[in-house]
Amino acid sequence: MLLSLRKDEWFGNVKDDVLGGVVTSIALIPEVIGFAIIAGVNPITALFASVSTAVVTSFTGGRPGMVSAAAGSMALIMVSIIKNHGIEYMIAATVLTGIIQLVLGYLGIHKLMKFISKPVMLGFVNALAILIFMAQIQQLVNVTTMTYVVVGVSILFMFFLPKIFKSIPPALIVIILTTLISMFSSINLQTVGDLGDMTGSLPTFSIPTIPFTIETLLIILPVSLGLTMVGLIESLLTLPLVDDMTNTQGNSHREVKSQGLANIVTGFLGGPAGCAMIGQSVINVKSGGKKRLSTLVAGLSLLLLIVFFKNTMIQIPTAALIGIMITVSFETFDWQSIKNIKQTAVSDVLIMMTTILIVVYTHNLAIGIFVGVFLNIILFTIEISKLTINQNEATLEIKGILFFVSSNYLIEYFKKIDLETIDKIDFTDLKVFDETSKSVLDDVIKKIEHKKSTILIMK
Repeated sequence: MLLSLRKDEWFGNVKDDVLGGVVTSIALIPEVIGFAIIAGVNPITALFASVSTAVVTSFTGGRPGMVSAAAGSMALIMVSIIKNHGIEYMIAATVLTGIIQLVLGYLGIHKLMKFISKPVMLGFVNALAILIFMAQIQQLVNVTTMTYVVVGVSILFMFFLPKIFKSIPPALIVIILTTLISMFSSINLQTVGDLGDMTGSLPTFSIPTIPFTIETLLIILPVSLGLTMVGLIESLLTLPLVDDMTNTQGNSHREVKSQGLANIVTGFLGGPAGCAMIGQSVINVKSGGKKRLSTLVAGLSLLLLIVFFKNTMIQIPTAALIGIMITVSFETFDWQSIKNIKQTAVSDVLIMMTTILIVVYTHNLAIGIFVGVFLNIILFTIEISKLTINQNEATLEIKGILFFVSSNYLIEYFKKIDLETIDKIDFTDLKVFDETSKSVLDDVIKKIEHKKSTILIMK
């Protein structure tokens, strides 16, 4: 059963969960509007989609405290289908994405996470932190001096307010103070209302009005597969990050199915696909949100802002949200991975840096992760292909894994060595991996057996 109503996952942290959820709902607004601008959908549509995604995952997700909504990484994949075929095809692609994710969840796709190593994980987290930072800096071009002042003050408040007000999230104080300044002063600041058209109505259940044909399937399937891949990768890599921040264990198997169900519901409500959002999840946890209640409050607070407090919501200065997100980017970045770089294996540093560069350059998490994992496999293969051959007087001891890569090294070694000087060869610690290496070892043994005095020690 996907629905979770366990008390320990919902209650026990009510005040902080409510405050964290409220802060997170406000922090979602610029990110989701940015999603809408990239994808080419109405901002209100994307905001309502974020409400449904957050609410569904709060009840069914595998990681209490993690926040899912309409993410920018997903928007990049939807651009072409919206531009070429329209919103209805995007909605169909969202529903299909959810179905694929749900099926993959029951098939146990989460188990593939064990192939993503620590260096790749660090590369992913650090790259996302850099992307969050870059997204904020891009908004600070050709702005007023007062905007820079508000951003700077917001950052200072985010760092120093927790030392004074330990029970109130600093982001909430920043948002309230700057909104009051925006509403009751003559200071010229860009607000949330300046980001896009905020008109729209509540979504209703509907089936996409598209022809249900093979041709339609061929149009939406590639998009859905891309959304599935990126959505699951981002969600499953955000989950352990929140685990570390809360010192608790999430359920990746459950999370995959939850993402699928959320996208099915969101699709039938006319919205775009979403996934876990690392920045907003960090804000939620840093603001005290650790239980399912915080994610539910985030979704419902966003709904209240859209429906009943829209006039107040559009007065929130974007400069304050930029300052908050810059702070989040610094807190998300794993600075320890840089401090310990001299003590870290060169191969691990190479994998981490490559993952960071690919993700930042392409703005595509899936490509970065795949390149990181592929490089990891290559470097690991090179490492295990090294056989250890110890010669102690007339005895040879051969250790390691013999497979198609290391087989050539063994052949070359026995071409060079003078077998007349060897009395004993120990193969006890040599592990034969495949048919190629078995054949090579048989050839080597035949060559050795021509020298009658040599003793072979095998398993």
